[in-house]
Amino acid sequence: MKNILGLILAICMVSMSNAQTNNFESSRRVSTRGYAEKEVTPDIVYISVSLREYFVDGNTKNKVNIETLEKQLYDAAAAIGVKKEDFNIQNIYSYNYESSKKKENKQLLQAKQYRIKVSNLNGLNNMLDQVDPKGIQSTSINGYDHSQKRQIEKELKVEAVQDARTNAEIIATATGDKIGKVLAINDNSSFGWNDILPTPRMYAMSAKAETSDAASADGGSLDINVRPIKLTCNIDGVFELL
Repeated sequence: MKNILGLILAICMVSMSNAQTNNFESSRRVSTRGYAEKEVTPDIVYISVSLREYFVDGNTKNKVNIETLEKQLYDAAAAIGVKKEDFNIQNIYSYNYESSKKKENKQLLQAKQYRIKVSNLNGLNNMLDQVDPKGIQSTSINGYDHSQKRQIEKELKVEAVQDARTNAEIIATATGDKIGKVLAINDNSSFGWNDILPTPRMYAMSAKAETSDAASADGGSLDINVRPIKLTCNIDGVFELL
């Protein structure tokens, strides 16, 4: 019995020794972080356009309805390459028209807000020029995007992984070791596309502007100031030390 117990104890000691050795060997690794960045200028803009019905020269029997204005905007958007699915109604509302004549009752006029995805930035002002300026309540930029967003993200991730391995090789060289296979990778990338803050110039039509063709025409323009954004990518990598 004593011999059997002694044999079991010896086996356990050998197993513990091997486990400690394996743990030591498995601890021969290096963890690094890879970094990549790229400056990108958005090539897609999302604009918001609000249209509203109005009476020509205040004549309540001569109304420019919302369907007419909407068709003008849609045709103008299509002319600069906007697809049907990129022309969307964002909101529908109404407002009271107050006549200068006190005896007349208030009338309810319709208004709509549209969100349009535009890739042809050079055609924006021309698009708005095709819409009756007195029917434009306001225009503004509410977002940017890039047509090659996924490809850009992919390239940055590849660069970040390569940078992580390069950093690991630098550390390994300093300790007289070499880098083996990658043991783990942690993708910490969070691309800041939402950091592209719009810098809109909004034009709201006033009662005074409605009576002035010159002022109304100015209400249809939209300044575009698309600034570049710096995208960054961080990848953590764990590499084997040989």
